[in-house]
Amino acid sequence: MVWQCIKMAWKAIVSNRMRAFLTMLGIIVGVLALVVLVSLVTSAGDAVTEQVEGLGTDMIRVSITNDGGRPLRFEELSAFMEHEDIGAVAPLGQVTVRARHGSESGRAAVTGTTPTYYHISGLNLVAGRFLQSADIQNNIAVAVIAENAAETLFGTPDVIGATLSLDGRPFQIVGVVEDQETLTSLLMPGHTVYIPITTATRLFETVSGNVTTMLASAADTDMNAAEDAMRDMLMNRFRRDEDAFSIFNQSLMADAMEDITSMLANLLGGVAAISLLVGGIGIMNIMLVSVTERTKEIGVRKAIGAGRWSIMLQFLIEALVICLIGCAIGVVVSWGILQVVSALVGDLMNFYLAPGVVSFAVVCSVIIGLIFGLYPANKAARKRPIEALRYEG
Repeated sequence: MVWQCIKMAWKAIVSNRMRAFLTMLGIIVGVLALVVLVSLVTSAGDAVTEQVEGLGTDMIRVSITNDGGRPLRFEELSAFMEHEDIGAVAPLGQVTVRARHGSESGRAAVTGTTPTYYHISGLNLVAGRFLQSADIQNNIAVAVIAENAAETLFGTPDVIGATLSLDGRPFQIVGVVEDQETLTSLLMPGHTVYIPITTATRLFETVSGNVTTMLASAADTDMNAAEDAMRDMLMNRFRRDEDAFSIFNQSLMADAMEDITSMLANLLGGVAAISLLVGGIGIMNIMLVSVTERTKEIGVRKAIGAGRWSIMLQFLIEALVICLIGCAIGVVVSWGILQVVSALVGDLMNFYLAPGVVSFAVVCSVIIGLIFGLYPANKAARKRPIEALRYEG
């Protein structure tokens, strides 16, 4: 009986194509708004979250803001690394200088640090080596540069042993690392260069001889435990002064971005879903017209034995079919719009059709079809056969 009702619904839709399409238009626009808006937000949120995770979500950044006359020395950092929850610690001394090689020059974001920085930040060597303990202990003027800096300043990644001038001071290049977008590179844009922290404090006045900023990693995957351990040790070091330092757990940034994206997607999805209600009202209106036009048909069906449930199911399925066809068209058009938007923005961002929102759109369409088709279907089912057969329209 259900299949027969579906065929009858399809026949009714095909016999009034334009009216059926105009009826579906409200559902199409509603699904279009819902799917496109939520997919745009979800895609953009995923892209931003991926960028945030690329900055490193398995590290802690500590800033000493007020040491109270008791500065943290480089040699004290070994005590932090002895804690069971802390994996490694690397001090940071950052300065922006002018990098030059021959006639090529550009701004360079120089980071003075120690060998442990390599593992904490997840760098990858392309050639040569990273900083070593001997470089730190002997204040050696060596540098490790990013691949892009090597290509720009030297024209080739094969720069091991070459000399790079940083604000007029010569540094021998001992390593090249892959380009990596880090929090440091965002804060200090330019060619990325790493030098020993002791050399940085000796040559650049703006780099403090004490620890003002450092990165730390967890001994395992529990970043919260590492953060708590770092906080406890700093509290003891600075005599329980909470204002002496600040700790930023970068894993929380990714979680925050996911929460914000989810909230925006739900908010926009709720607003867009309201437009589906408008489509539902249109469906109810047209279904009531259809019931009136087909009054004699209803009378004939009842006269030959069709029950109330059979008549009701016929019109209810017709409303559902209209909603689902409109939903399908809306989803296809949404996919096309997202493909166009992705082509326009190029490699900057990839917009995709979120599977979850498609399922939600289908469920909403079914619910609207049932709710707004129920009254017309019930009205058709309650018609008396004699009165329906006498109806002349």
